[in-house]
Amino acid sequence: MRQLAAGRGLFVPAFPHSTTSTPTAIAVPPSLSLPVIEAAFPRQLHPYWPRLQENTRTWLLEKRLMPADKVAEYADGLCYTDLMAGYYLGAPDAVLQAIADFSAWFFVWDDRHDRDIVHRRPRAWRRLRFRLHAALDSPRDHLHHEDPLVAAFADSMVRLCSYLPRTWNTRFAGHFHEVIEAYDREFRNRTRGIIPPVGEYLALRRLTFAHWIWTDLLEPCAGRELPDRIRKHPAYWRAALLSQEFAAWYNDLCSLPKEIAGDEVHNLGISLIKHEGLTLEEAIREMRRLVEKCVDAFLVAEADALRFADGLDDGSARGKELSAAVRACVRNMRNWFSTVYWFHHESGRYRVDSWDDRSTPPYVNNEAAGEK
Repeated sequence: MRQLAAGRGLFVPAFPHSTTSTPTAIAVPPSLSLPVIEAAFPRQLHPYWPRLQENTRTWLLEKRLMPADKVAEYADGLCYTDLMAGYYLGAPDAVLQAIADFSAWFFVWDDRHDRDIVHRRPRAWRRLRFRLHAALDSPRDHLHHEDPLVAAFADSMVRLCSYLPRTWNTRFAGHFHEVIEAYDREFRNRTRGIIPPVGEYLALRRLTFAHWIWTDLLEPCAGRELPDRIRKHPAYWRAALLSQEFAAWYNDLCSLPKEIAGDEVHNLGISLIKHEGLTLEEAIREMRRLVEKCVDAFLVAEADALRFADGLDDGSARGKELSAAVRACVRNMRNWFSTVYWFHHESGRYRVDSWDDRSTPPYVNNEAAGEK
């Protein structure tokens, strides 16, 4: 079992192959195995994780995001809190809790979006889309919304936007407005059976995976907003982008069987097969190549970003604070690799072969939610 230390800001190594309450070794399929991640990206876990898991489970129930029976049976095994506890190390407990609840909401929203597509509910999706935009602009006005998904989203926004100045809040909201619209483009592509070309898909994937949302959230964990000149500096920006690209592309690799079973059109492998003429086996090999290339590129970018952070320390108090904040953000970019990697092999979200119906995840509400 892992050893957890009490207190804030302690970095504690996690059990190397599981963050469930009863860890067991995970056998990673050869097609998905990345020895460089297992060797060069040690896995860690925020010491708040046990309470995080319990509190997020309670939040899912209180906000009525999942039925009680599904929370009891599936919530812990989906490992949503494990993912965040392995990423945002050093975050204050309250910040990590807000992020973990938001992450759980995001997965539930993704499932609602998927079910609206599967059940051909364009009016329900359009209504939800507009409500989320409105809740993003005035979250306090939507805390008691009739749709639990909207109310929970508003709750998440109020909490996440309480840690940094209004400039960060505005940026974060702008990024999430883009995510909502990208989900709408995906809705239209899927309902029309449109498989986007590789380049178009990758650009859209940066939005549907919410690259800049997860990157923005590095800042409240580090305790300060980063100015534009730092966030947009090539050394910082490239390391941030590569950490997110790895996660999105590796997710596509792991979820390919699930998404083929669900008649998906949004997956890098599916775009490669459709537009590049690759076989399934060739597409998997190409995705692996891209993922491995991304890891190698990050190791170079990470070193550049850390040198950039060192250069910010000009001896002043502000310089020291900025340097420390950037270093904390870059360290957590590195954590994204290991936590994403193991999440995909531990979470019940990707165990499609164990489902009764390969096109219907057992943890979703498959009823006509949103049409009421």
